[in-house]
Amino acid sequence: MNFCVCSVCFLRIAMSSKNVDRLSMLPEEIASHILSSMPTKDAVQTSILSKSWRYKWRLVTNLDFDDDTFHDKNILIKFGDWVMNVCKASHLHLFRLHFSKRWNLKSRVSNWIDKAVRLNVRELDIDVTSLSLKLPLSMFTCKTLTKLKLDFGDYVRSFLTDLPLVYLPCLKSLDISVYTDHYINALYKLINGCPLLENLSLHIMCKVNKENYISNIPTLKRLKLTWPHHTSVINKVFLNVPDLEYLCIGGMLCSVFVMEDLSSLVEVSVSFREIIFDRHRLLVELLNGLSGVKSLFVQNVSFLFTSPLPIFPNMKHLKLKNFQHPRSILQFLESCPELKHLYIEEKLIHTWVEPKSVPACMLTNLTTIKISICKVWKRDMLFLKYMLKNSAVLKNITITWRESCNVEEETWFCANLRKLPKASRCCEIHFHGKYWSHSTIS
Repeated sequence: MNFCVCSVCFLRIAMSSKNVDRLSMLPEEIASHILSSMPTKDAVQTSILSKSWRYKWRLVTNLDFDDDTFHDKNILIKFGDWVMNVCKASHLHLFRLHFSKRWNLKSRVSNWIDKAVRLNVRELDIDVTSLSLKLPLSMFTCKTLTKLKLDFGDYVRSFLTDLPLVYLPCLKSLDISVYTDHYINALYKLINGCPLLENLSLHIMCKVNKENYISNIPTLKRLKLTWPHHTSVINKVFLNVPDLEYLCIGGMLCSVFVMEDLSSLVEVSVSFREIIFDRHRLLVELLNGLSGVKSLFVQNVSFLFTSPLPIFPNMKHLKLKNFQHPRSILQFLESCPELKHLYIEEKLIHTWVEPKSVPACMLTNLTTIKISICKVWKRDMLFLKYMLKNSAVLKNITITWRESCNVEEETWFCANLRKLPKASRCCEIHFHGKYWSHSTIS
């Protein structure tokens, strides 16, 4: 049962004769918090519970309009107009619009956004990819806005060509989807009008035909860049963000990254859906620019690196997911001499061939290994054997078996784990399965 249903049930139970006085004595801020946690349509319906609750919903600080909950456009329009006119909150924490139907609501929606701005809204979440919309000018000079999420599809022409003066003095988080080249110039204007911007998420939905410059954002601490679609054009992305601490890059690998200043970078996530053969070098070039990070997550590598990986002298945490070659895992370990914590979510499909050398981190620093596997094959057992017999200071290795199996398979696996030689005398082996969950294997 979700929270909204639970809230309604709680209110109905509390309206019994025994508890009516207790409910009436709830402070307004608590009642407002309960109602604000519901979809606006449900919050309004609580007005029928009693006379004392008839107008309480008007103090909600979250307003949520979703056309999936309305079967008729006119009903949605009347409901939205009425709610926005009678809402008495001194401020709005969140104003959310998610419209997927091709209803002609552009003037109404613009008015609702303008009203939200006048109610001192702090967070705007606007997803109207099927709606032609003219945005109110007040949205671009809102003094209370701290978080803005925008997804317009290719319908908001006014946003592309007539973006007015932008000054959002309190905005710290911006999440926007870019559908055409025209968005780029508008995006720069929007970013430049946010002097306190700390979090930026860009979803590049189009084939951008010119270089992208993500630079001169001195306050930025978190950056997420995703390309959902493959493009034949390879662009350049310049990163000059000296205060950046977290970077996430994903989708399709379509760009060369030029790192001008990432001196504060701590954590990086590189999660491409796939990397086609002629772009393997782009991943190595990207990693070269990220060599100073302390924590790295890399996903979906189906190949061996043909050129050397950079050395990561500060790397303490490494997470690798869906690596098909065991050797590519070792290539990363060889590049992380100070690594302490390793997490592997396996997708090994190639034969294990034991290397002649051992990565330095396994001999001196690696203390924790967590491995999540689908099903144990001979190559997995050989890989585990190599890790255990060469990790000299290992303290804990945790193995999680994700797919269900029978008790005989798990028993066989645990029995064989016990037989594996360990270089570290203080190493504990923990196995999490269906039948042997949370067992320690000595």
